[in-house]
Amino acid sequence: MDRVTSTGATPTSTLSTDLREDAERLLRELAGPQARLREDQWIAIEALVVQRRRALVVQRTGWGKSAVYFISAKLLRAAGRGPTVIVSPLLALMRNQVVAAERAGVVAATINSGNVTEWDDIHAQVAAGDVDVLLVSPERLNNPDFRDAVLPKLAADAGLVVIDEAHCVSDWGHDFRPDYRRIRTLIADLGSDVPVLATTATANDRVVTDVATQIGTDTLVLRGGLDRESLHLSVVRIPDAVERTAWLSKRLHELPGSGIVYALTVAAAHDLADVLNSHGHHVAAYTGQTDPSEREALETALLANEVKALIATSALGMGFDKPDLGFVVHVGAPSSPISYYQQVGRAGRGTDRAEVVLLPGPEDRQIWSYFASVAFPREHIVRSVLAALNTDRALSTAALEPLVELNRSRLEMVLKVLDVDGAVQRVRGGWLNTGQPWEYDTERYERLTIAREAEQQAMIDYQSTTACRMNFLRGQLDDPDLLPGAPGCGRCDNCTGDRQNTAVDATDLAAIRARLDRPGIDLAPRKQWPTGMAKLGISLSGKISDAPEVGRVLGRLSDLGWGQRLRALLDAPDAPVPDEVFRACTTVLREWSWNERPTAVIALDSPGRRLLTTSLAARLAEIGRLRDLGTLHLRPDLPPISAVNSAHRVAALNNAWETPDLTDVQGPILLVDALTDTGWTFTMAARALRAAGADAILPFALATPS
Repeated sequence: MDRVTSTGATPTSTLSTDLREDAERLLRELAGPQARLREDQWIAIEALVVQRRRALVVQRTGWGKSAVYFISAKLLRAAGRGPTVIVSPLLALMRNQVVAAERAGVVAATINSGNVTEWDDIHAQVAAGDVDVLLVSPERLNNPDFRDAVLPKLAADAGLVVIDEAHCVSDWGHDFRPDYRRIRTLIADLGSDVPVLATTATANDRVVTDVATQIGTDTLVLRGGLDRESLHLSVVRIPDAVERTAWLSKRLHELPGSGIVYALTVAAAHDLADVLNSHGHHVAAYTGQTDPSEREALETALLANEVKALIATSALGMGFDKPDLGFVVHVGAPSSPISYYQQVGRAGRGTDRAEVVLLPGPEDRQIWSYFASVAFPREHIVRSVLAALNTDRALSTAALEPLVELNRSRLEMVLKVLDVDGAVQRVRGGWLNTGQPWEYDTERYERLTIAREAEQQAMIDYQSTTACRMNFLRGQLDDPDLLPGAPGCGRCDNCTGDRQNTAVDATDLAAIRARLDRPGIDLAPRKQWPTGMAKLGISLSGKISDAPEVGRVLGRLSDLGWGQRLRALLDAPDAPVPDEVFRACTTVLREWSWNERPTAVIALDSPGRRLLTTSLAARLAEIGRLRDLGTLHLRPDLPPISAVNSAHRVAALNNAWETPDLTDVQGPILLVDALTDTGWTFTMAARALRAAGADAILPFALATPS
């Protein structure tokens, strides 16, 4: 692996001066009449177009990595080579790249989940040689039709293969995606004279080595410095979530231009957007749950400065290109300094100054822990997936789900990893066990866990450091230009000594707290039984006929208002319901638009929170003049219920309770629990109560994770 850091180590060129002038001309068409190729850009283009090498370019956001592959694609096409295939991770990135390509006369097409109806036409255009650049999502690489019918021809005819955001290839990277590992198969099938380019802005030494090794044995690494002279970094420490929101609401209009405000959860993004809009700021929420067409419209609005900010989760990140983005604010810290650098790198790419503000919270670690809890499962669970696929026919993910103790998203992740490892194969109709030997790499997963924990600690250290914040981030990414004893950036709050005033207006704070403290969200009932229940010996299928009514929850654990208090309540030792929480519960019940008022209340047996739940039910019975039915007890011989997979959870909860005699109870029953997550506990408890004679069940819980 050849390494070139910064500039200056130019390989001997065999290109004519005219060809470099062609590259310069294409750059001007892409980036404007004043643009000039950086020396490292030319080194990369020469390595790809002339030497047909494999190269990894690690350069900061805004450096011009996309110019390298678009210019190379055009030059290779002019020389009679086939189309360039770009593996690109996000729809926003694809849209921006197609627009950029058109400026240089590059005919680009994209295959992604947002243009399914166009796939056949695009495949035909590629086959006819009418497309210069084809952008595909990594997920497409293992679609059976694409993999078997389209990919072999692309591998045979490609003029260049580009892996954008290449840190996703490495399981050491901050945004690892199993689908990206399939790129190794694509590269392995390429001819020896087909160049490969991998690009990223966020990779430390470990990730650089991993990616470079995966794309070739003689990879040219072009790695530059990561200092961003336009970014002014600061940390504002305000422990209370509502006060942080009030602080941001007061100062958002002071931030330059338009920008992005990142939140750690979908609920927090919507809460922030709601509060900021109510205080006169023109903002909108942007999350992974936002409809693709709405996402595109929101991106366009931000590009045109029609909104002050998008309040976004990490769904808005890689590839979003707005050179004049004036600020990035994080309400809650990401779990990795590398991920943080990638997100703040959206700002100040074409401006002299951009503000970067981190507003960390004490709840951040709990959110990190939740995301860590859905990592790759333990060996016995993975083995159960392989065992379930020991059949003579393919099983779809839906058919496989009831057979293993994994929810849908984790099962899909496991299947992708096993597919990359060659243990399973995706075919039409589902998944097959290949019969190939497979080993659970315990040591590797333990190393990854240790690495993730180290990144989390580094993010805590970033918040508390008194040294230069930009140098801290550069150090986390092993910036080759960061020399020992290097001076600070001279721009961050630590270097300048400029500290943000954390005071908030008492009136504004009260108004925002009142808005965020409004208790109560709807709890939609489950409507369909999980598929495959018969395989678990339970005859439940189709529509749920005895489902509970629409329920209510006091608040989400991720809410900006109630979240912090509910997390503290559920983490504390079991105790009677606090008065403040009880009063909020009465408000939720008073505003509940039920068809018929409940006449009785019963508490769900809630291991670890029995006193909290029973005291809440008893006090609601007293204040609401409801009949107190006590507790719906779990059978004493029932094994602990830990399954999160829907089918297995339903099976575990089937006949789980000692059902009371309700024949003399008239009217709906209020069913009370401390925490609801999947909704299946309420569903199965309601089924048991209905079977015992209840007319209707109204579920009520203190909290839900999402």
